[in-house]
Amino acid sequence: MSSLVDNLLNVPPAVAYAIIAALVFAEAAFFVGFVLPGETAVILGGVLASSGHISLTWLLILVVVAAIVGDTVGYEVGKHVGPRVMQSRLLRRHSRRLDGARESLRRRGGLAVFLGRFTAFLRAVMPALAGLSGMPYLRFLAWNAAGGLVWGVGVTLLGFFAGASYKTVEKAVGRTSAAFLVVLVLGAIFVWHRRRRKARG
Repeated sequence: MSSLVDNLLNVPPAVAYAIIAALVFAEAAFFVGFVLPGETAVILGGVLASSGHISLTWLLILVVVAAIVGDTVGYEVGKHVGPRVMQSRLLRRHSRRLDGARESLRRRGGLAVFLGRFTAFLRAVMPALAGLSGMPYLRFLAWNAAGGLVWGVGVTLLGFFAGASYKTVEKAVGRTSAAFLVVLVLGAIFVWHRRRRKARG
């Protein structure tokens, strides 16, 4: 964790902003979320902000705007070329999960767009599914903006406070113990996430 953050601190702030914004934007706009969830970039951005390397305020604005605009592009992709995209090899492998997302969108409408923002897979596909389903854009935009705001602020602050906490632990118990604690926490989150996915089937 410490060495990763140290390496990121060598990146000029403008480059850091550009990388984070690009990954958040591309997550739904170009389905990059299948490879690298934008959440990862946002958390690391929050850690950088906790060190003072970049501005927390500007990072928050950038993440929220990139999330909303990226989802809007994803919506337009779904609206205009949705059937072709859904038949792509990348998405065909996830047909079962896509069917579940479609059902959620049918039952919950705009709320599904909001809730989809908090799951990596749904973040990547829900905007396109909303466009494909013919959901009115203004309705989509309202729920998308709400989700983008809550998610963007929440995940950024998670990274910010995680970075601050790491520094506190490192000072108290030393770098090795702090790194070990971080690994334990990340391992616990990973196990919990896998069990939750298995429970969903």
